[in-house]
Amino acid sequence: SGGPNVPQVNVVPGLTMKEVTLAIANSVGNAFASTFQADATLAATTSAYHPSGNLDGLIGPGLYLITPGETPAQLLAAMQAGFATEAAAAGLTPTTTSQGLDAYQLIIAASIVEKEGYYVKNMPDVARVIFNRLARNMPLQMDSTVLYALGLDGGTVTPAMLQTASPYNTYLNGGLTPTPICVVSPQGLAAVLNPPTGSWLYFVLVDKSGDMAFSTTYAQQLAQEAIAAKAGV
Repeated sequence: SGGPNVPQVNVVPGLTMKEVTLAIANSVGNAFASTFQADATLAATTSAYHPSGNLDGLIGPGLYLITPGETPAQLLAAMQAGFATEAAAAGLTPTTTSQGLDAYQLIIAASIVEKEGYYVKNMPDVARVIFNRLARNMPLQMDSTVLYALGLDGGTVTPAMLQTASPYNTYLNGGLTPTPICVVSPQGLAAVLNPPTGSWLYFVLVDKSGDMAFSTTYAQQLAQEAIAAKAGV
């Protein structure tokens, strides 16, 4: 064997802080995880991005080893450093503004792009839809935000779920969610910082390989939804 097995936590894009904390608990136990959670709540108050209450979206994706003697605060610092590196590579700093949004709002947008686009190929165009909707004061109407409000990861959003009273429900509330809804990938950040030009306001998954169709009018969107239904997606 190659020596002792070092516990690790794999922070993949799309995870929430809650899910990361759960993974830490599974890896090294509840005591460590609950201290990590408390440290994260405290760290949110000093973040240069001025987050709203938690560190969702402000830790970097990657595989983090929990070495013997490492404290929860050190693990958290490594995750925050991971985000700082990722952000710098994308050209994002705490003072960045783009598309009329500040840096924290751009991270929020990137997290919605992450969940909605799912595949890297879809992310730039999803970012454009978000910016176009915000510019027109149209509600974002993104299912991922409703799922986050309900503490769910993926799955079908029912008409009843769309009535969920939460500031995260972008069907009932205008604008972005109060905080990012997940860990963002470098591609998600790149999508919001360099969105393509386009007039799209709608998108729908049209096949099982993850292809999306982007539409400018609701009539086009309905036609694409019919195609998607035929394809069984």
